[in-house]
Amino acid sequence: MEEHDVVIVGAGIAGLATAIALKRVGVKALVLEKSEGLRATGAAIGLHQNAWLALEALGVAHKLTATTYPPLRNERERGRKMEEHDVVIVGAGIAGLATAIALKRVGVKALVLEKSEGLRAIGAAIGLHQNAWLALEALGVAHKLTTTPYPPLRKANVTNIDTGATQQIAFPQPDKHGHESRPIHRKALLEALAEELPVGTIRFSSKLKSIALIGCDGVHSVVARWLGLTTPVNSGRWAVRGLAIFPEGHRLDVDFQQFVTIGKRAAFAAINDKEVYWFLVGKSSKGEDIPHDPEMIKKEVISNFAKNFPTSYLRVVQHSDLSTVTWAPLLFRFPWDVILGNLSKGNITVAGDAMHPMTPDLAQGGCSALEDAVVLGRHIGNLIIKNKKLVAGDQVAEALERYVKERKWRVAKLIVGSYLVGWVQQDGSGWFMKFLRDSIFYRHFSSLISNDMQYDCGKLPCVSSSNNELDNDPRKIY
Repeated sequence: MEEHDVVIVGAGIAGLATAIALKRVGVKALVLEKSEGLRATGAAIGLHQNAWLALEALGVAHKLTATTYPPLRNERERGRKMEEHDVVIVGAGIAGLATAIALKRVGVKALVLEKSEGLRAIGAAIGLHQNAWLALEALGVAHKLTTTPYPPLRKANVTNIDTGATQQIAFPQPDKHGHESRPIHRKALLEALAEELPVGTIRFSSKLKSIALIGCDGVHSVVARWLGLTTPVNSGRWAVRGLAIFPEGHRLDVDFQQFVTIGKRAAFAAINDKEVYWFLVGKSSKGEDIPHDPEMIKKEVISNFAKNFPTSYLRVVQHSDLSTVTWAPLLFRFPWDVILGNLSKGNITVAGDAMHPMTPDLAQGGCSALEDAVVLGRHIGNLIIKNKKLVAGDQVAEALERYVKERKWRVAKLIVGSYLVGWVQQDGSGWFMKFLRDSIFYRHFSSLISNDMQYDCGKLPCVSSSNNELDNDPRKIY
């Protein structure tokens, strides 16, 4: 994945000179130019002393003392052919890759831009519930993740650290398609999605044309800010996550194990017979300084945050692969900002965490991102079927509005549900909170969350490849 520190729009004198200046101070720049070659507008230019001084500073002046100059038409002939993409997606996370697959399946060519050097496999594992498996089936990817025997999550044992009491809660039963909740490697999911896309990396293109821009660039989305969406807020909690490796086998029960105490909640779940995903969620406090070095994070969890937790949990943390250990504050977007905010504007919209960042308590962040991709792909596909081709302008904007309308209430509900699930398990020690958590929430856990986990986002339409023609509408993004 090619990475650029600075993007410069325009390959005129200012753009090219700026790129050279940045290069000379060690900054990598990408110059985007909508013309097919260098913009040699005007027959000549007068260079005065100040210009020559600037050219010397750029290390270019000596080149202009030559007696011959290559004609501008040769630059045009050597220029690379314009690369054309129907849709540009910003961010190669779950939402971005899944959206690209959904669009590909309805005949739409998408370019995925990612600032990282590789796939963003932040987080060791992810829980995929029935709604996610249905979305993956619609994308044609589910079969790739069933070849590895990830154990299903059917029940969980929740232990109160303060009292020692343990109660068992059940996950929703398999749906009519046989899908169950399963923890899988986040990297495996990203790789399975990436394999469905045409092979290639980000390349310099003298012209980039697209009909729509989809922001899938995460919680701190630049595209979301451009749309005017409010900045995600801190929930007042943080999470540490990691993956434990047991080369000789962990010999643990496959059931989900969770431990709760005032202000803290921790759990682990086996992904296979040698790897165990674990997390710890705590409440933020003033002056609290969480280390960002993985070794220090692990030490802080064992010696401080989880020092009174069972040895089974501490053993899992002790076996952590340090490259997977992360700490981060839990952010979310207010649900009313999702419902009332501008989730699309013209031919620009957002998906995944860029649209609806939520706390992880329902394990629906990645699952709902997969739903986004299918729903967006369906509306774009229906537009192609209606017009016999992919048209730009108002009709794309209307399709994105329909996508937003379908998604905003669904994801707003998930944001609220995730926040409440975290709050009821972690907040407060009074009798009412204990009653709410132990006697109501845990006893009715399966029925409370089953509708959200078994939600079916639908299928993708069948679009003939002959329908996918670019329209010469001048309102495309350049």
